[in-house]
Amino acid sequence: MDKIIISPSKYIQGEGALANIGEYVATYGMQPLVIADDFVMGLTKGTVEASFNEQLVEFDTFNGECSREEINRLIDKTDSVKADVIIGIGGGKTLDTAKAVAYYCKLPVVIVPTIASTDAPTSALAVIYTPEGEFSEYLLFPSNPNMVIMDTAIIAAAPVRLIVAGMGDALSTWFEARANMTSGKTTMAGGAPTRAAQALAKLCFETLMADGLKAKVAVENKVSTKAVENIIEANTYLSGIGFESSGLAAAHAIHNGLTKLEECHHLLHGEKVAFGTLTQLVLENAPLEEINQVIAFCKSIGLPTNLHDMGVKEIDRDKLLCVAEASCAEGETIHNMPFPVTAQSVLSAILTAHQLGS
Repeated sequence: MDKIIISPSKYIQGEGALANIGEYVATYGMQPLVIADDFVMGLTKGTVEASFNEQLVEFDTFNGECSREEINRLIDKTDSVKADVIIGIGGGKTLDTAKAVAYYCKLPVVIVPTIASTDAPTSALAVIYTPEGEFSEYLLFPSNPNMVIMDTAIIAAAPVRLIVAGMGDALSTWFEARANMTSGKTTMAGGAPTRAAQALAKLCFETLMADGLKAKVAVENKVSTKAVENIIEANTYLSGIGFESSGLAAAHAIHNGLTKLEECHHLLHGEKVAFGTLTQLVLENAPLEEINQVIAFCKSIGLPTNLHDMGVKEIDRDKLLCVAEASCAEGETIHNMPFPVTAQSVLSAILTAHQLGS
């Protein structure tokens, strides 16, 4: 199997980086269409317009759901204004919509996250929903975004829970990469992992351990520090390249299983992934020292380490078996683990992880 690594063509990160967007985007086009929701539009429109100076910039308000209907509406808008580059500013659904519109219009896309809650911004993937907000399908793109711009001043001003959830998502990156490396399974990039991708995945974990708590404290005070800069890079770029080009395994599959529990519906993606990571470590019988390191980190920044933390009041083994069975569904990434996994073994790992994390 060939080794493959994929990534955005350019990644830009800095305090106030959005003020330079006009200069950066000029490489790709001169008639941009900017997609953002109402709140983000109010937050960023003035800065974007000033950066493009007198250049014509079209804006369109994202309607809140990355659906086929919304994508088609924005494709029509792109055609009508003769845009030659798409810019998405905001959270995951806005960014996925911008990626999809650019893909169908065969245009470059620039991604500007305003939060660092997941590693999705750098990926060649969008999640499509129905207009009512139910999951519909995954849309895979032949290439990653042309450019990702992270303005750390904007991200540091977002609610602290979002960057903490991003750390939960990033926490799984190295452990899933390590499992995938051992099993030799194909990654989302379509091949075997490169040493570079594995190194980024490991650096992601090391950065979280070194700077995670310091970054949380800074964001609680609405400021950006070197630790915040490092964590934003870990949550977004290191984790993004790490998961896509090094592989997913049990942690994300267990996250998907946890969506079966109604008590967990209020949780953010990364909050569920954090417990999925702890469960994966138990599943593979990782050293207790490593498990305790992960538990201590999660507790220090406020990520859940047991089922009670996630809102599960009563430990119902039948319900948890449903979670385990969903985690082991055909095609799930849990089968990238370097040993056979059954629903019963996942249930055992969930219960053990819960007890250790309590």
